[in-house]
Amino acid sequence: MKFRFLLWMLGFLMSRASRKNPAFAQQLADKDLVFQLQTLDGKVARHFKVKNQRITSYGGLYPEPAFAIAFKDAAYGFATLQAKNKQLAFMTGIQDKSIQIKGNPALVIWFQGLTKYLKPRKKAKA
Repeated sequence: MKFRFLLWMLGFLMSRASRKNPAFAQQLADKDLVFQLQTLDGKVARHFKVKNQRITSYGGLYPEPAFAIAFKDAAYGFATLQAKNKQLAFMTGIQDKSIQIKGNPALVIWFQGLTKYLKPRKKAKA
């Protein structure tokens, strides 16, 4: 359940950033694709549609995503996406086959670059 909520929240944050953050929207320029995050068994899945510099997300599997990141199970996916060092968590997961990448690996790197725009802003000290 936590993983499902995390994927929904990721979709919400990316959708909002695509509308309100010009730097984020610029990363979406010239992209028209669908990507997906899911469990290996496909029981928990969310796909994200990138079109016209906007991101929208939908529950469930998409038939032909440009790329998909599949985690061995929901608990592992949640832990990986919440890890302090996400890059290390992803690399470890890929090496031990707990994470499988399907489709274009260059787009996975592009997606990981998008996530830096989703970090909460630090409040300015008064």
